[in-house]
Amino acid sequence: MENTENTQSTEINDNAALIVIDVQKGFEYEFWGRRNNPDAERNIAALIDAWQETGRPVVFVRHDSLRPGSPLEPGTTGNEFKDFVEERCGKGSGPEVLVRKTVNSAFYGEPDLGAWLKGAGVSQFVVVGIQTNMCNETTARMGGNLGYDVLFPLDAMHTFDLAGPFGWTQTAEELTRATAVSLHGGRFARVVTTADVLKGVSAQ
Repeated sequence: MENTENTQSTEINDNAALIVIDVQKGFEYEFWGRRNNPDAERNIAALIDAWQETGRPVVFVRHDSLRPGSPLEPGTTGNEFKDFVEERCGKGSGPEVLVRKTVNSAFYGEPDLGAWLKGAGVSQFVVVGIQTNMCNETTARMGGNLGYDVLFPLDAMHTFDLAGPFGWTQTAEELTRATAVSLHGGRFARVVTTADVLKGVSAQ
């Protein structure tokens, strides 16, 4: 991923939630094509560890695809969390929840994410996972619209090259930059780095 040294550091609330989106084995399949950011999994793991060690709430989100044959179809190996996430589920000293969804936004899943965050008194959350410009971006946009302070550590996620209309294509890096500019410039979320977030956690 490109240099992100100019991103801003931030304070992390004592009860800020970490939303870990769709870190599933199906995203390792060749079906998706070329990905970016090989450091994503290491950074995601570091953030989960920091949240669990400090007792902050963690939301694990899983995409249960309704499309037959999808790499994320329920009941298949691809639907399962990657091992480094699965082995961390339920290991924190703070509240945790599993949200199952069939669309891009984690706010449209079961149980209701908004209700769970409200019940926990959460006003700030951090989005990590897969894919940067799909479920991560959609969840961040909705969070921003709903009044949450949303942090988006760009190096704790990844995406894939994508083809669109009119023969247009964009690489994973181009899509990542477009997402970052749209979210940050549009004030839906603050785009930061994993180091910024970890520094904010350790400062508490």
